[in-house]
Amino acid sequence: MRFLILSDIHANSTALEAALSAAKGRWERSICLGDMVGYGPDPNEVVDRVRGLDAVAIRGNHDKAACGLADAEDFNPVAKTAANWTRDHLRTDNLDYLLKLPPGPLSADGMAIVHGALHDEDEYVFAPAQALDGLLESPSPVTFFGHTHFQGGFSYRDNKMEVIQLRPEPGVSFAALRVEPDTRYLLNPGSIGQPRDGDPRAAFAIADLDHRVIEFWRVPYDIEVVQQRMKSAGLPEPLILRLAFGR
Repeated sequence: MRFLILSDIHANSTALEAALSAAKGRWERSICLGDMVGYGPDPNEVVDRVRGLDAVAIRGNHDKAACGLADAEDFNPVAKTAANWTRDHLRTDNLDYLLKLPPGPLSADGMAIVHGALHDEDEYVFAPAQALDGLLESPSPVTFFGHTHFQGGFSYRDNKMEVIQLRPEPGVSFAALRVEPDTRYLLNPGSIGQPRDGDPRAAFAIADLDHRVIEFWRVPYDIEVVQQRMKSAGLPEPLILRLAFGR
């Protein structure tokens, strides 16, 4: 079975629709690694769409802040402003949906899914030292995580860890990773709605473990349209500007 792996959509419905259009016909089941909302102008549209996909979904820190499971006081001022705006604009049924999302790690057809680190859903995994526990202790050889907004990940085999930097070049839709036997993987599909790895294109992954291939995708979308909606909504200017740079 082929899985569409989405993460960190961050209330950007234009980016999400571009990703779904590019992935059409290439997957049978979808997974969301959390942070459907926060930052962006379309929280209800995104939650409605993910619910309509019947995705296997876990919560992220912005989802928790939106539905009251976490305190936005811990966020930086820009993120806090966006979190409060999101909470005020989400419909009751979507707030209830986010409230009921499970935390990771969660098993999904031979894979494990988490939002942040394996043992702390709010912890970031940027460096090899931060990835080691997830690689060694995950219940599955292939684990997907989000939260950092950086596409790529880590592998571990024969007591050796490698950093995976496999992103499609400009003008190329995807880059493929061959899943090797006796190797453990901790992989990030990247962010749909707020990339932070220097590439503003929407990021996601398609996993086909039956054929031992994972595709890391990047898809362009109309950033200016999203920026205008953010501006009209009164969301913080730094969030608006950074969309164009993927930072």
